[in-house]
Amino acid sequence: MSGAARKNVSKGANSFQSLSAEEHEEIRQAFELFDTNSTGRINPQELKQAMQSLGFDSRNPTIFDMICELDTPEAQKRGGIQLEEFVQAINNKLGDKESEEGIRRIFQLFVSDPDATTITANDLRRIAKELGESMSKEELDDMLKRASSSGHDLTFQEFHDIMTKKTFP
Repeated sequence: MSGAARKNVSKGANSFQSLSAEEHEEIRQAFELFDTNSTGRINPQELKQAMQSLGFDSRNPTIFDMICELDTPEAQKRGGIQLEEFVQAINNKLGDKESEEGIRRIFQLFVSDPDATTITANDLRRIAKELGESMSKEELDDMLKRASSSGHDLTFQEFHDIMTKKTFP
C-alpha cells in the first residue's frame, strides 16, 4: 500500500489512519447499501448485514464486540450509526496491516477462541466458509503444512511473517 493511497486524518470524526482509498470506498459502499432510507445512518440490524457483506461473520467475537460498541444509546438517539463511526470502528478493529499491533488484530479475527495462540485448520475452515470459499480439508491442511513450522497450526509469529512478506517464492 502506498502512502499516497492512505487517508491520514487527525483523530476526530474522520480518522482513516490505516485504510487505503480502495478499502475506504468498499466500506462506504457497504454502508450505503444498507442505509436503505438514505439517512446517513444504519441501525444495528443493518450494521450486522453490512459487516456480513464485507465478509465478516457477526458471530465472530471481535465483530460482535464491535457491533455492541457501536450500538450505543447516543447512536440510538441519533437514529443509528453514522458512516464515520462505522469506518473508524472497522479501522480500529483491523488496525494498520503493517504494524505488529494491526497484524495481531487481524490474527485475532482468524482464531475462534480469543485466548488461542495459534490458527488451526478449523479456524481456516471457518474463515473460508465466512468468505464463501469452498476449500477441502486437504487443501487447508496443505496450507498449514507449508506455512507453519509444526505443520498443523500457525503461530502469531508465523502469521506476522506471512503478512509482512513482500514477495512469495
